[in-house]
Order: sequence, then structure tokens, then C-alpha cells
Amino acid sequence: MRKWLIFVLLLSVCRAVIAQETKLSADEREVRPKVALVLGGGGAKGASAVGVLKYVEKSGVPIDMVVGTSIGSIVGGLYAMGQTSEQLDSLFRTRAWADLFTGSLMGDSIVRTLRDLTGREMVFDSLKIPFRCVAVDLNGIREVVLKEGNLAQAMRASMAIPVVFKPVKMGNMRLVDGGVLNNLPVDVAREMGADYVIAVDLTVNKHENDTSSLLSLLRPDLKKYQRNCQDADIYINPKLKGYGAEDFMPAKIAEMIALGEKAGKASLKQLKKLKKRLRN
Repeated sequence: MRKWLIFVLLLSVCRAVIAQETKLSADEREVRPKVALVLGGGGAKGASAVGVLKYVEKSGVPIDMVVGTSIGSIVGGLYAMGQTSEQLDSLFRTRAWADLFTGSLMGDSIVRTLRDLTGREMVFDSLKIPFRCVAVDLNGIREVVLKEGNLAQAMRASMAIPVVFKPVKMGNMRLVDGGVLNNLPVDVAREMGADYVIAVDLTVNKHENDTSSLLSLLRPDLKKYQRNCQDADIYINPKLKGYGAEDFMPAKIAEMIALGEKAGKASLKQLKKLKKRLRN
């Protein structure tokens, strides 16, 4: 009987310690600076973002929110749901995945596949990692940040490249690719409360030294894009010269994943420094 009482007391103490540690962990999460992962658009070049994610995971940096545009919304949405970089790697390498993005003006097959992966309607804050994706409403040509509803439909809207895919109707909105106005939405992550931003930019020609008024008229998104590049705390830009948004062939996908891994590895020191800063 005495031994039993001692066991019960020890169990109670253990429970109290565990509860206290859990409380401290929760408190620490509340006060720790928040880290956002921002994934830019670029069609098939999104495969390189998967390669980068392998090194984000390897660094151990906690990701508190994910924001994506276009293909970045698909990679980001699946990652926010809990898919690992290895699972995304396997998905991107399949012939069936490549076929979703080739030869289809409507894009309905993409929605069906994404629904199989994502399921029901939800508030995107309820995902494993809170998530936002960016689209553009053709009614007024304005940026729209999607944060709830059918996740598959939201991701499909964010990557509805004009002419290639039909717009997605949501209420009175006709939504197309978010990259039209915001291809690297670091500003959206800041609005969500991010203290640090890791941005993966798939852009090759960034027009950094071109300030012509004609280009500004043709590319109203350019100033915001350049501001967002500068505002990222860790900016990762895989070397994708020679690869296009339409290069969904498995061989090209494999090459771009490898280039993403190379860029992620080059940023690993920065990522580890960020993790250390979060602990201090």
C-alpha cells in the first residue's frame, strides 16, 4: 500500500512537471519571434522551391506561417497542410503531376487532384501552419489575399495564369494568377505578423537596373516585387536561367529540384543563424 502511495505521488509530480513544461513551451511560442516562409510564382520552376524546403527543414528553423503566389501557393498550401519536402519531391517527380499542368486550358483536373489532397473547406489558420495565398480579381484588377474557403480552389485561383487557365469564380470575383500583381508576397507575410521572412524567389530576369517608365506601365507589379525582395530577411533565388514556367517534364523537374537544393544548401548558414537568434 505504501509503495502504491509513493507511485501515485511520483506520478502526480511527473504530471505537474510535464504540465509546467508544456505551459512554458506554449508561453515561449507566444513570445518567440514569428517566421514566415514566402514562396513566389514561376510555374514549373516551383520544383526548385521543393529543393530549398529540404534545407529549411534541415536547418530546424520553425515556420509559423506560409504565404504563396501561383505555384508557390500550391507548394505552400500542401506544405502548410503538413506535407514534407520529401513528399512534395515525390509528388513533383510523377508523370501524372506533370500532366496536370500541360495541355489543359480549363485546369479542372488540377482542382480535382488538389481537392483529393486537401479535402474540405476551412479557415486557413486551422492548417498545421497558417497559410495565405494571393490572387488577382479581374474586376478592378486588384490583389486578393485568400485566407479561408476551399483550399484547392484557392490554390487553383492563385495559379490561374491568364490565357493558360480560365479564371476562378468566387462570389462576385473572377480570380487569376496572383503573380500579375504580387509575385513574391513578403508584404502579406508582414501583415500576418511575421518578424522574419524567408523568401524563395523563382524569378530569373528581375529588371533590377531598369527604371524606364514604359516598363513601369507594362509591369505595375515591379516596384512591389523589388520592395519585397529587399524586405526579406533571408532571400533565396535558385539559379534557374534556361528553365521556363512550362518545363514540367520529369527530367527538367529533377534538375530544378537539384538547383533548389543547391540554393538551399548555400543559404543553410543564414538559416542556422536565424534559428540561433530565435533561441536568444
